[in-house]
Amino acid sequence: MVLLERAMATFRLALIQLQVSSVKSDNLTRACGLVREAATQGAKIVSLPECFNCPYGTKYFPQYAEKIPGESTQKLSEVAKECSIYLIGGSVPEEDAGKFYNTCAVFGPDGTLLIKYRKLHLFDIDVPGKITFHESETLSPGDSFSTFDTPYCRVGLGICYDIRFAELAQIYAQRGCQLLVYPGAFNLTTGPAHWELLQRGRAVDNQVYVATASPARDDQASYVAWGHSTVVSPWGDVLAKAGTEETIVYSDIALLMSSKPLSRSCFH
Repeated sequence: MVLLERAMATFRLALIQLQVSSVKSDNLTRACGLVREAATQGAKIVSLPECFNCPYGTKYFPQYAEKIPGESTQKLSEVAKECSIYLIGGSVPEEDAGKFYNTCAVFGPDGTLLIKYRKLHLFDIDVPGKITFHESETLSPGDSFSTFDTPYCRVGLGICYDIRFAELAQIYAQRGCQLLVYPGAFNLTTGPAHWELLQRGRAVDNQVYVATASPARDDQASYVAWGHSTVVSPWGDVLAKAGTEETIVYSDIALLMSSKPLSRSCFH
């Protein structure tokens, strides 16, 4: 009989639920400050929310769009290196060759840009009497999957509406991801109905951890985010969940790593 040793990888995940304003420089300053705070609390992987550097809305995407690398991602690179963490940069409106994308940039502990993920499934919705929103009015969809490796696990990325598409999570699980992170800004219609439900579904279906990072709620904004940034276990348990205010959500994740045979001498 071959006996196996299952090593554990444990790390702290932090989700930053940022109160986003219309002033990009203020958003960047506060976001970096909260990243530093999370790092001082032991976080090794930190995520910002969707559209953390500007208001969420089709009229805002072209106004705030920038190249990658650009102003916002340069700040993220610097703070990731300063804090020696993996930083999932929520998302920013990206301009490339005359097109606009909803893009997440991820940086390693040395400040290197590891991957760039463009939202695959654009948020086009019409709920009569409640909400109408069409990202496709100004944004173009991405066309590729994005994963990155850490010493703890492989991480797969989606943005907001992507979480509704089970196939994306299935592909990431098949590719060895144990953590899926979705920066997202659900609203007061879709949030109470589906935000937690979808996270728990993706987690249980694929036996992975699922984390979502939302902006904090601003009832005066043209688009009001649901908030409630969340971490869900592969069993479907909610491990951590924010309210609606600006805050940092922490969760200590313990993962089984690859097995290796144990020698008999270990049991003498």
